Amino acid sequence: MESCLPGTSASGLLQEAEDWWSTSITDISPGKIAIRGYEIQDLIASITFPDMIWLLLRGGLPTKPQSKLLDAALVSAVDHGPHAPSIAIARMAVTCGVQLNGAMASAINVLGDVHGGAGEQCMELYCEISEALYAERVAVSDKDELERVTAAVVAEWRERGVKYLPGFGHRFHSVDPRVAPLLALADAAATAGVVGGHYAAIGRSVTAVLGRTRETPVPMNIDGATAVIYSELGFPPALGRGLFVLSRSVGILAHAWEQMTRGERIKGPMPPELPYRYTGMPARHLGKAES
Repeated sequence: MESCLPGTSASGLLQEAEDWWSTSITDISPGKIAIRGYEIQDLIASITFPDMIWLLLRGGLPTKPQSKLLDAALVSAVDHGPHAPSIAIARMAVTCGVQLNGAMASAINVLGDVHGGAGEQCMELYCEISEALYAERVAVSDKDELERVTAAVVAEWRERGVKYLPGFGHRFHSVDPRVAPLLALADAAATAGVVGGHYAAIGRSVTAVLGRTRETPVPMNIDGATAVIYSELGFPPALGRGLFVLSRSVGILAHAWEQMTRGERIKGPMPPELPYRYTGMPARHLGKAES
């Protein structure tokens, strides 16, 4: 068979086509599905969903303690109620006749830098502190030096115009109830040698530094805690947001489905009985054109 592209042999064209979507993740052929080299039938009922996430993203299977830690982080962030913009959007979308996939897509699309991106940004903060510690040969066990380096990095972020440090403080919770159990799991994993405990120490150092300049503390929130765990497990910051999206998608699906079962139509952001505030010009009228 002759190639349709001048100067390219049929075998060369086939190779080019095969390379176009080359992947090391999934091997599919008739009667075969393999994930990272493992036959799907061997994985079914043998590994957990967090194991599968790890396998797809990292190429190998986690240890049971690693899987347990990842599972805890994923569970912790599944939902935060209908006042969360992404959840509200999913529910409103359903009342407009959008199906579940469209409602979920609408919600996920607003998980940006402000709502949904704090975990990734906090991991970036932890990484910068870690790099600064390495550059100055400071160990996280040296609490005073750790806080000194942390304070310097936090000051740099402030100079960049970062008003709200990602992963710390919460508009709803004075103490985020999800943080303590996650940090306890991270500490236990560090004691068992599963993780190093490096980022847990950094996260606590940021909390200490933020508490120096305020009368009321600025506690770590869910994004700061999951950032500790994802960093301890070796995930890069960009995947921190991806993992959050996977987690929050469960809540989005549940809320969209609940809303769908209610049969309500065109539900806006607040009941129609509650008026919004108009801040424009007062009532005015067009004058008659001069003759």
